[in-house]
Amino acid sequence: MSLNIFWFLPTHGDGRYLGTEEGARVVDHGYLQQIAQAADRLGFGGVLLPTGRSCEDSWLVAASLISVTQRLKFLVALRPGIISPTLAARQAATLDRLSGGRALFNLVTGGDPAELAAEGLHLNHKERYEASAEFTRIWRRVLEGETVDYEGKHIQVKGASLMHPPVQYPRPPLYFGGSSDEAQDLAAEQVELYLTWGEPPALVKEKIEQVRAKAAAKGRTVRFGIRLHVIVRETTEEAWRAADKLIANVDDETIQRAQAAFAKTDSVGQHRMAALHGGDRNKLEISPNLWAGIGLVRTGAGTALVGDGPTVAARMQEYADLGIDTFIFSGYPHLEEAYRVSELLFPHLDLAKPEDDNTVKKAILPRGELVAHDFASKRTASQH
Repeated sequence: MSLNIFWFLPTHGDGRYLGTEEGARVVDHGYLQQIAQAADRLGFGGVLLPTGRSCEDSWLVAASLISVTQRLKFLVALRPGIISPTLAARQAATLDRLSGGRALFNLVTGGDPAELAAEGLHLNHKERYEASAEFTRIWRRVLEGETVDYEGKHIQVKGASLMHPPVQYPRPPLYFGGSSDEAQDLAAEQVELYLTWGEPPALVKEKIEQVRAKAAAKGRTVRFGIRLHVIVRETTEEAWRAADKLIANVDDETIQRAQAAFAKTDSVGQHRMAALHGGDRNKLEISPNLWAGIGLVRTGAGTALVGDGPTVAARMQEYADLGIDTFIFSGYPHLEEAYRVSELLFPHLDLAKPEDDNTVKKAILPRGELVAHDFASKRTASQH
């Protein structure tokens, strides 16, 4: 099975060490452009853009990088509950059209109550997933060309439609990650690719089987991906030294503060990440060549594959054997590590190539200015 390998755009910051300002970099448009262009040239299929109050806006960053890249796809965050599904569909179609069909979308329900409250969202965990399911049903149908009336518990729309469709048919793919039962139910019903964070293969296998069974019960199939960091060097010994160096400036007090902050989230996935290491820097190799050191101080994905190229490739194959076809990697600093991954890891992988992409794309047709009667006729036609 050919593998899709994505890289990461560090819009929340980058540097040579975690948990410290030492070696930190200015993350401006020039630096993000360097990383995106490197990923584009080196053969990464796309880039993940993070979301949250510590990040630059993922939609604006992606739009700013369209003209300086050629094949690179942009995996951008959808935030249900923070934006209208109809507006989000219009934005998604625009990004897809302007990029020539290079837009992908990552549904992010969120798990930090304080951050969500600051955004005006005051739903509990169960309610957020209810609202996310309603949002996604509307978003998908609007992008697929329907005129939608929807009366949900949390969201109501009437006559929601899209005048200018996306390039990808029937719409850009939807990615999503979540470990709770509610998240898995949503994935089984609505998404194309389910993402897991980098847990040991046995735990990943369990999640995949659960989502696959739930999707099958709805007559659907779902693809699978995994979000990991990677530390690859010419020798495995050198890679482990690099891992130790990455957290060399992290003291116990910093770890305790970070773990206390992470404990306040109601994200099941974040709690699973924390349980892998328990905040103990002496118990970080949680599975062969799977290192949890990043999760000591970083929220979200907290594990890395560590080793030389053949070793990391072998560990990736263990996940691929479970059904994973997409790996979303990152490494510190992201510019240099993109080159290391390309030079040391890619030769040992069967990489999906741009020509392997079977996405159906529609032509962008010429049009004049739309006026009132044009809009009315398009609405009428779409309802029959």
